[in-house]
Amino acid sequence: MRRTVATGIGIAAIAALALTGCGQVGGGSAGGGTKSGSKDGPLTMVTVVKISGVGWFDRMEVGVKDYAKQSGNDARQEGADDASPEKQIQIIQDLIPQKPDAITVVPNSPEALETVLKQARDQGIVVVTHEAAGITNADADIEAFDNRAYGAKIMDNLAECMGGTGEYVQFVGGLTAKTHMDWVGGAYDEQQAKFSKLKRVEDPVESKEDENVAYQRTKELLAKYPNLTGIQGSAGTDVAGAARAVQEAGLADKVCVMGTSIPSVAKKYLADGSIDKIFFWDPAKAGEAQLKIAELLVKGEKVDNGTDLGIEGYKSLKKLDGFDNVFVGDAAVIVDRKNVDEYDF
Repeated sequence: MRRTVATGIGIAAIAALALTGCGQVGGGSAGGGTKSGSKDGPLTMVTVVKISGVGWFDRMEVGVKDYAKQSGNDARQEGADDASPEKQIQIIQDLIPQKPDAITVVPNSPEALETVLKQARDQGIVVVTHEAAGITNADADIEAFDNRAYGAKIMDNLAECMGGTGEYVQFVGGLTAKTHMDWVGGAYDEQQAKFSKLKRVEDPVESKEDENVAYQRTKELLAKYPNLTGIQGSAGTDVAGAARAVQEAGLADKVCVMGTSIPSVAKKYLADGSIDKIFFWDPAKAGEAQLKIAELLVKGEKVDNGTDLGIEGYKSLKKLDGFDNVFVGDAAVIVDRKNVDEYDF
């Protein structure tokens, strides 16, 4: 049987791990965009997300629209009807001839997008990414926090819920989704180092960013592994799909389900215990942060340690150690049934 989980708490401290020290604003390696001073009037900016029509990116679009309203710039969001890198590439290819000032991207596969993002940059378009630490062809990548530390924090909570023993599985939207792989990698390393009585029974399982896929795979895994008591989700739809399967099987009191999601998607499952905790950052704020960085770069300004974007969770950016173009905020949140009503998205 699992142990009772504690009330969700903020995990702001994890972003400090593996980071360089905080310096002064404006002295950095993420330099100004090539289109600085190239036009008068509002900037044109497009955010390309992994997939349209899911709660996570619906919420990000709120941030894109808020940014447009506040800044006066022309900002919009686009996404395909599934999470294939090929469709994302096509969207960006179609945008390049339109010559927007900036494209911000949440890649399904950073590796797959390298060539088309280089094409965009070669045309003088500023490129800012999110959930793509390590990508080469971006002027800057912005993360809500240090990703491996975030994964480790999920494992700490999952292990507590499982009582420090048992079998678990991990879901990712796709094996090419670098951020998801960083989360499950950080969680797995934490488990290996601290929780020797836990066992991951399979390599990370792909959900293709689809709640129904996560649901079907969880049903299969519960049948295959009768001692399965832990599930970690990465895509915003993973824990909801897993929770449906756990709920239908009558296993809410036995199987711990945790991972990245948002309250509006997870709330009903948190209420009955099918999901124990969710971990997230506000996609709207992340959408705003991408666009604000792009605006700074288009205007020829720099992003570095200490840069304040004026957005909650992104008021003192830190450069991620080992990368020239990756910056992290301090925007992580943990929610369970006790504090879910504090969030309206």
